[in-house]
Amino acid sequence: MGGISETCSVCGTGFEVQFRYQMEEKDGGFSFFCSQKCLEKSQLGGQDGAALATCDACAKRFPPDLVSQVLYVAGRRHYACSLGCRTQLVREAKGVRLGDIAAAAAAPAEGATPIGDEAPLAGGGSRSAVAAGDPAPPAARASAQGEATGRVAPAASAARPAELKGQGAVAVPLSPAGGAKRPAQPPQRPAGVPRCLAVFNHKGGTGKTTTAVSVAAGLAARDKRVLLVDTDAQGNVSVSLGAGAERSLYHVLVMGLRVADAIKTVRPNLDLLPSNETLAAAELYLAGRQNRDRVLSDRLSAAAAEYDYVVLDCSPSLSLMNQNALVFADSVLVPVACDYLSLVGVRQVIKTVKNVNALLHHPVQIWGVLPTFYDGRAKIAREAVSTMKQHFGERCLAPIRQAIKVKEAPAQGQTIFEYASGTPAADDYLAVVDRIIESRERGTAGPEAGAARDGAAWSVDRGDAATERPGAAAAGA
Repeated sequence: MGGISETCSVCGTGFEVQFRYQMEEKDGGFSFFCSQKCLEKSQLGGQDGAALATCDACAKRFPPDLVSQVLYVAGRRHYACSLGCRTQLVREAKGVRLGDIAAAAAAPAEGATPIGDEAPLAGGGSRSAVAAGDPAPPAARASAQGEATGRVAPAASAARPAELKGQGAVAVPLSPAGGAKRPAQPPQRPAGVPRCLAVFNHKGGTGKTTTAVSVAAGLAARDKRVLLVDTDAQGNVSVSLGAGAERSLYHVLVMGLRVADAIKTVRPNLDLLPSNETLAAAELYLAGRQNRDRVLSDRLSAAAAEYDYVVLDCSPSLSLMNQNALVFADSVLVPVACDYLSLVGVRQVIKTVKNVNALLHHPVQIWGVLPTFYDGRAKIAREAVSTMKQHFGERCLAPIRQAIKVKEAPAQGQTIFEYASGTPAADDYLAVVDRIIESRERGTAGPEAGAARDGAAWSVDRGDAATERPGAAAAGA
């Protein structure tokens, strides 16, 4: 698994970043550590471990010599000279009101007891026990575990108000359910209106990558700002565009790299967030996360707001990465090769979209079904398109005609519009692009949004029938 080639910020050794702890955002930039030893030296404030650190709560200078005095909140390192300051930093990260912070800001410097002094703790024990070698009392350990995931554990957040007040902290108001109040979630985008478009099919060989690249390039050619995200570990999007990249979606998801530092402008109006084989390791990272289906959305939402369209190329699989892509998207475009086995794959796609709506509570819908590799001379191709039109109605787009130029373009690192502009396949993809733009400008969820029907229920009911053999309806089967 490849990494980023960097220089250690402590010892100056060149190395490849392989693990999350080796990369830390600090003071508007990044620090890198070649080993755990260098990271520990950095945490102690200097090469020899004798330098002083500045408390991020009360600005007091002190020598950090306890585990509990170094904490990570929202992915950033902070120093706390006392348990009261530690509690305040956690509270600030959770969004306490500005007035509460101002009222408590002076308390740690004036009334808080240093960590090494004898004083009772909210979770039992004493501060002298910490100094004697106990890494952290129960409440502090619970807090540290919560900080590792960006949350405060119940044992730390449920401390009694009187005890917190004695430590120079103000109690956080709790909701009736017992958890800290969370800020209101931003409103969801209208389901099915194509702005974040996932190109998705469980079946391989249906032209997903070609469709994603062509749609993104076509939108960019129409003067739309487009972000193309490759969520497939095969990394074929970069190959198709002739773009190499050192940093990828893996570094954004797992290592916390800023999206702006990973994207690459590959064409006018078109930015690429690439992937490669390292993305396969991200599945293990996602599996161990809470809200594991929303990690991609959390990482990309802010950056995506700068673009008119976001196009996601998905892998042909049932995976956590695909779940993340569907939860991030508001619309799904399903490329379907003109053969019977690809029609069977549509049924699984429809069920997956239904589960995202029902189980993950995200309103994504199938915007369109796109027949690909269409050869009008072949009976099976004509019957496949007829079957899709019969069961999907206006959501079945005009087919992409088969052309050898479509297969040759990636070998040259070019889009179909650059390699063979004016060919039937290029014109077919431009028609899809224009329909996407028209659909969004109308603000509708699809070509037939005016029809009074439930989009999700309609898709499933009609989609189950769509797996009939092509021509069966005409034959009276």
